[in-house]
Amino acid sequence: MTDTTTTTAPADAKVKKMTAVEAINLALHDAMEADAKVLVLGEEVADPQEGGVMGVTKGLSTKFGEDRVKSTPISEQAIIGAAIGAAVGGYKPVAEIMLMNFVTVAMDMIINHAAKLRFMSGGQTGVPMVIRTMTGAGFSTGGQHSDYWEAWFAHSPGIKVVAPSNPDDAYGLMRAAIDDPDPVLFIENLPSYWTPAPVTKQIIPIGKARIAREGSDVTVIAHSLMVTHSLAVAEKLAGEGVSVEVIDLRTISPWDKETVLASVRKTGRAVVVHEAVKQFGIGAEIASVITEELWGTLKRPVERVGAAFSSVPFSKPLETAFAPQPDTIAAAIKAALA
Repeated sequence: MTDTTTTTAPADAKVKKMTAVEAINLALHDAMEADAKVLVLGEEVADPQEGGVMGVTKGLSTKFGEDRVKSTPISEQAIIGAAIGAAVGGYKPVAEIMLMNFVTVAMDMIINHAAKLRFMSGGQTGVPMVIRTMTGAGFSTGGQHSDYWEAWFAHSPGIKVVAPSNPDDAYGLMRAAIDDPDPVLFIENLPSYWTPAPVTKQIIPIGKARIAREGSDVTVIAHSLMVTHSLAVAEKLAGEGVSVEVIDLRTISPWDKETVLASVRKTGRAVVVHEAVKQFGIGAEIASVITEELWGTLKRPVERVGAAFSSVPFSKPLETAFAPQPDTIAAAIKAALA
């Protein structure tokens, strides 16, 4: 496995660049090496099946054995059910559901069992498991392979939801998710998988956002690929004299209300961006809280940017029109500044 700087390395130590695929692989490797109770299961995750459809788990079964890295039948209910059983039995399973749309097949297991067992047992039974899944428009994979459903799970008490935007956060959040005593949904963005960036191996607390870019005129709140788009827009608008602060949520539930409110209190304007459809998305919740908490401070109503209320189109031009693009985000920022 590729070695990188440890969490105790000096701040100025050199770190290696890696892709999100490599960073998640390294996080799983390090967690499995540190704790024999960490397991990996899912379709094709073992090395005889190439370590997953994107190679995220490549090399793990060779090192840790197929008892700990187990390829499963094509049954999302079986994968999640086995992971819940293992978690209740004292293990820390990381279950891969290949695509986020396929998580719907196991919704009963996730919502009525994994998320509720701590409540139903009076706090006696935790379910320390991670559900890895990927999604994202951009590859013309159609309406059953590209949806963002984070709002469903953010609406469900008992499960945490994280969505890293870069390889460093992918490593740090995965390590934190594995150590969490409750179920965590870990959303990976397919279009961002192969963009390299430095990875520090710092463990990132769940529930803590990152100020990705400081600014003074307007706050943009985003996660996953939309952080990358928002940063590109902020850089372009800086040339026009507009100072945009970009907050990377990192964790969708529980979201970092304090960091977001502090930023919007400073700028007086907010734009919430997500790739999921705009209607009933997490942007509505965040916008509502901002409005409730900062009424009288806001200079303009909160703007929301999301995908069209449609199934993700297969046609490339329609798919591009469906998903938020940098120019869509720029238009919302300018509306917030009007």
